[in-house]
Amino acid sequence: MIKYFPLWAPLAAVAGYLAPDSLTPLKVTIIPLLMLVMLCMGMTLRPADFIAIKRYRSALAAGLLLQFSVMPLLALACAKIFQLDSDLSLGLLLVGSVAGGTASNVMTYLAKGHVALSVSMTACSTLLSVVMTPLLLTLFSGTHIDIPALAILNSLIKIIILPVSLGLLLNAYCHRHVKKIEPALAPLAALTILLIIAIVVALNQPRVATLGLAIVFASLLHNISGLLLGYAAAYGLGFNSKICRTIALEVGMQNSGLATALALKFFNQAVALPGALFSIWINMSGAIFAALCVHRDQQSSPAKD
Repeated sequence: MIKYFPLWAPLAAVAGYLAPDSLTPLKVTIIPLLMLVMLCMGMTLRPADFIAIKRYRSALAAGLLLQFSVMPLLALACAKIFQLDSDLSLGLLLVGSVAGGTASNVMTYLAKGHVALSVSMTACSTLLSVVMTPLLLTLFSGTHIDIPALAILNSLIKIIILPVSLGLLLNAYCHRHVKKIEPALAPLAALTILLIIAIVVALNQPRVATLGLAIVFASLLHNISGLLLGYAAAYGLGFNSKICRTIALEVGMQNSGLATALALKFFNQAVALPGALFSIWINMSGAIFAALCVHRDQQSSPAKD
């Protein structure tokens, strides 16, 4: 299933674009679907995986540093390259200044990265974003917004911490039963992500249909560059491939949903467009990146990471 993600992800996006009326009502299922994927992830983990993160403190620190430096700077560069107007430039900067998104945890799971590290980085970057997002916006654009800290923490607990914790408990206390269904967990997560991609595209179909090519390619370049630079930086710091792909996904996959919500609350629809586009790109590019990582593992000798 994951092997063919580079094909299935774009097809899911096309389905969402062509059938928005059928998929838009499924908007209410996005959070439960994400929670389902997190539960699947949790059932592949053990408490020892999180305890072992202390061995990767440097990777955690590197990921957070890259998150709040590479992505906002890339946003500024992409806005300049494609000569975006002030609203779209601000929207792209907002995307680059928020925390890593839940999707990074899912794609790390599919890419066979370090899931516990990914979850930890998302949690830490989410907490830091309460300070860092307003700071980066003020520094680079002169604007100021108030981050809804309690709402963000509530989402973090509901979408990530609770389902992953439940999965951990199931794996710890019902391991024999979980082991039987473990081969089905990754395909189930993959199918769920394809459905989410289709729903996200359907929700944004009216906007996508009226967008100019400049912001489309600027958002895509921002996302792809984040993935590549995240991986390159992690590799340059000497981390193994499993950690490199984890950091790359955390850096390149922003919480675009939060960026869109903040743009609509504090600015306007135009500022929200980059976030809406980014939410489409991250699911497709992340799925393709995950498939390439798995393919690389299959083509190489047994991993020694």
